[in-house]
Amino acid sequence: MKILEQYSPSKSYTEKQSDLISVIVTAYNIEDYIARGVRSICAQTYRHLEIIVVDDGSTDNTGQICDRLALEDERVRIIHKRNGGPADARNVGTAQSLGRYIGYVDGDDWIDPDMYEKMLGALLEQQADLAVCRYRQVYKDRTEDDSVDRAVLFEGQEALQCYVEEREEYAIQNAAWNKLYRREILEGASFPVGKWYEDIMFATSALARAKRCIYLDTAYYNYIIDREGSIMNTQINPRTFTDQVPAYYEKTKFLENLGRQDLARIHDYFFYKRLLLFYAQLSNRSAQQTKETYLTQIEDILRRDEPRVREAFGDAIVDVRDRKKLVLFYKSPARYCRRVQWEDNVWIPLKGKIKSLLKQLIK
Repeated sequence: MKILEQYSPSKSYTEKQSDLISVIVTAYNIEDYIARGVRSICAQTYRHLEIIVVDDGSTDNTGQICDRLALEDERVRIIHKRNGGPADARNVGTAQSLGRYIGYVDGDDWIDPDMYEKMLGALLEQQADLAVCRYRQVYKDRTEDDSVDRAVLFEGQEALQCYVEEREEYAIQNAAWNKLYRREILEGASFPVGKWYEDIMFATSALARAKRCIYLDTAYYNYIIDREGSIMNTQINPRTFTDQVPAYYEKTKFLENLGRQDLARIHDYFFYKRLLLFYAQLSNRSAQQTKETYLTQIEDILRRDEPRVREAFGDAIVDVRDRKKLVLFYKSPARYCRRVQWEDNVWIPLKGKIKSLLKQLIK
């Protein structure tokens, strides 16, 4: 791993604009957003693009808007298909793409004008297979941007390790859309059709295949967090158990087959920790029809996998407080929930007040 402070790729790597980038845009019932998203791609300073917009069976005016956008820019190509979900839409678009490099954009988001110029320039300059950038989180009332003026060059499986360890300083994550892929590392890869959380294995596979990865710690992608109707705004739901949990098991198996039992164990820790957090959040909700069902499903998984859970929580990376919570859960789920609620409602706010008071005293 090499830190590149105040990094910006040389324009000499992109000034000829000879390498074709295929940008796959998924669109389903986003008539209020799709024009902004597609036009942000058309406005890229890197011009040699093919922009494939996949209208995934929209029932509003999204399809008609897409057709009008294609008349504005000859690089835009529209594919209208029967609804099959975002994974199917991405697969269809990728299969028809011709670019040596591939990027993905969700049609309700938008990108900065120099996103692909910077990402391709960095990828070429650093001889990488994959470029990743930070992204802004766009809420209705605010925008969060944790950009830092630097880049990080990862060798071998270093980027994969940071991703599995969920290192907050690197916004690599599952998302397909904050990445630019050299086509070769996607050979044979596809998104699981009909599944939510379809990015989990796609990202894991791409990071494992990339011999070198360049991470740009600058936000070029604008990701809408709280759009109504967005799949990603849905918290725990039936798909958590039919799609997300199986994807995490598949990820563990993939890492084991890769010979990285250490990463498989770390991934398990974050997976089971996530289930514990879901359990505590659910228990604190007011009565709802599915609440008890979800609580039972989570508890069944954690008890069935208890040996593996305990092994994962024994890893050196694990916070000792998480170990104590796990022990408490297996003794009494109710006591575990009360502990988490006390921390959230009393201890964490109190720590914040003490920290604020100490700052004032120092001044």
